[in-house]
Amino acid sequence: MSATDALTSPEVPGFCKGIQHFGEAWPEFDRHADSASIGAGQAAISATDDKAAYQTLLAADALRYLTLQLTGAKGSGHPGGFASSTEAHAALVMLGHSNIVTEVGHHAPGFYSSMFLDTSLQEMGIQTMEDMMTRFREKQGLLGHLSGAIPGLLAPAGPLGQGQHFAMAGALLHPGKLFPVTIGDGGMGEPYVLNSMMHFHTAYPKVTNFLPALIWNGYSQEHHSMVSRMSNEDMTAYWQGHGFENVVLVDAKDFDDGNQAGAYVDSTCFSFEKRLAFSKAVLQGVDRAAKSALGGTLTVFIIKQLKGAGVHALGAKSHNLYPTDTLDQPHIIDGLKRRALPPAAWRIVRDNFSRAGGGPAVKTVVTEFELEIAPLPKLVMEEFKKDEKAVPSTALGALVAQVGRADPRFVATNADGNEASGMKNINDALKIRHPTADPLYNQTPNGQVYEPLNEDACAGLAAGLALFGSRALWLSYESFAINGWPIVQTVTQAMAELRRKTPSIVTLFTAGALEQGRNGWTHQRPEIENYFAAMMRNGNVYPLFPCDANALQVAYEYATNSVNKGMVIIASKSPLPVYMSLAEADHAIEEGAATLYESTTGDKGTVVFAVTGDMIFLPVFEARDRLEADGYRVRIVAVVNPRRLYRPTDIAWDTVSQPDNRFMDDDHFNALFDGDCLMAVSGGPSAPLEPVLLRTRAPKRDVFCWKRGETTASPAEIMDFNGITADAMVQRAKQ
Repeated sequence: MSATDALTSPEVPGFCKGIQHFGEAWPEFDRHADSASIGAGQAAISATDDKAAYQTLLAADALRYLTLQLTGAKGSGHPGGFASSTEAHAALVMLGHSNIVTEVGHHAPGFYSSMFLDTSLQEMGIQTMEDMMTRFREKQGLLGHLSGAIPGLLAPAGPLGQGQHFAMAGALLHPGKLFPVTIGDGGMGEPYVLNSMMHFHTAYPKVTNFLPALIWNGYSQEHHSMVSRMSNEDMTAYWQGHGFENVVLVDAKDFDDGNQAGAYVDSTCFSFEKRLAFSKAVLQGVDRAAKSALGGTLTVFIIKQLKGAGVHALGAKSHNLYPTDTLDQPHIIDGLKRRALPPAAWRIVRDNFSRAGGGPAVKTVVTEFELEIAPLPKLVMEEFKKDEKAVPSTALGALVAQVGRADPRFVATNADGNEASGMKNINDALKIRHPTADPLYNQTPNGQVYEPLNEDACAGLAAGLALFGSRALWLSYESFAINGWPIVQTVTQAMAELRRKTPSIVTLFTAGALEQGRNGWTHQRPEIENYFAAMMRNGNVYPLFPCDANALQVAYEYATNSVNKGMVIIASKSPLPVYMSLAEADHAIEEGAATLYESTTGDKGTVVFAVTGDMIFLPVFEARDRLEADGYRVRIVAVVNPRRLYRPTDIAWDTVSQPDNRFMDDDHFNALFDGDCLMAVSGGPSAPLEPVLLRTRAPKRDVFCWKRGETTASPAEIMDFNGITADAMVQRAKQ
């Protein structure tokens, strides 16, 4: 049937409007597709039923067709990788497992097609294939990679190596539910995919209800994958070596009756009988793997099939479409016609997908609902007296312990160890999760502190838990944070798009550059603060710079009680002076900045110091003494929450979920920062002070900040190396 005939045919379901090609009925269609295998009120098929296997294959080809036509509509997007996975994806759905995440952002068109078939996309006004094509890769539509905004999809997918964290977080929070995660062989090691799952399984051996599904198709984006030469035995051993006791591998090559060359073959080229046999083997393999994972055994399912199976091209050439790969091109038309289904088949697939798992994913998957979490009591803070010294990170540790005691699901992650950052009190209270019980090291199998020596794994679990609705805290050295930050960036962007509230992802980065003189430049990498600062403009990212132990406690409470935001706290682990009371710190966090000191006399002009950090205040106060002795007035302002100091037009605050439009007005800003000259001072880079430099009316201004690392004997020496000294500040102020 042509698309033109379909427009007037009563046989064609309304949602098929826009489908350009319809095909003939398959062999035995009347017998195996007379009605949906998942009946009304049912949620899954039986893996041993021939009719169910037949309809699973129908769904696989429907996904291939939609993926190719969707991407062809814009001459853009990625059909090839998902095409090699469709039998596995269809099997998961038909078996009722709808909490599916992916590591592969390039599979987005396939996942959108799945959400279209189960009716989830109707939540965003996509009723027909024509609607879906119109909205693909357009603003307020279906963006090129998965995000937090698409109904029914659990988690974002873009950078490789992230999906398994979401699956593990979901499994930890929802025992008894399966969380499959599709992983491409092209990105399997980018970064540490198997390593992170191995560590998680060691720490949480009873949490096996996540199921990696490796799409082993032999190719990456533009070339053969690095594991393409492995034998089936080698691949099985590879997963077993990372703790997977059960490896279920289905190889399309075993069903090939067309003598295709190479280890990777296209199942859509088999005879129909062999296609059906392959589909049934995948269905039964997925079923065995799912039951194994849910039954307490760490399991992986592997489907081995050539990339691009069933679409317009094969291998890496199928990976993405170019502007010339449009729906009017012969190779795209031929690919669509090969996969075209009769109208009755589309109705069958829609009925099955919309019923699988208990209904459309948008109505059933766990991330479409707010997870109920334990209420927190008012955190009890220790008020340190002004001018006494206290270790900020240790003060914070006491609050983290309170959160963990009140919320059993709370997890604190740290790769380099809490003791090394002055937070042993967290380990004392919550214990490190480790299979070896040892009180000397605060280890217990049921601890709430997760300590893999891998920042990606630390950030990944914490970010995944937050996105899925639970409280978490990632603790790291500032210098190493970049190794885990990409997934936090991904999650904060997703949180900005969510249709529900979820706890903010909270991070604390200690051991700033100024504290790490002896370790040299390897531990002096505060440039990541520029990354945080740039993300402030996103609308939901808040770098926080508490100036002392009191302010750090307030900052943590502020961050923990927030929702749908990325809260980044920078603090020291050294004993430092206390400048603010708790009440003053609370005011500074809410307003963005506060005056720590102001001269009462002086006739040579006013020097204003705008400062982010804590240890960096030491040379600033020393400069104050010298300037006052020379007759200058000095005002020292702690910039604690710089996001509040931007102008509303600087920030995309009105584009995000749970928007915050609180910004300091001009009168209050000018009262803090007006002077004859402004010195913007940071122990890290200058970017967090951008809002001050943008708005200040001071006629003269300068910046003192980090330049580069070096091995030194003391913080004072590293500050001197970077020109952040009282002498330099005084000299510049006088100039």
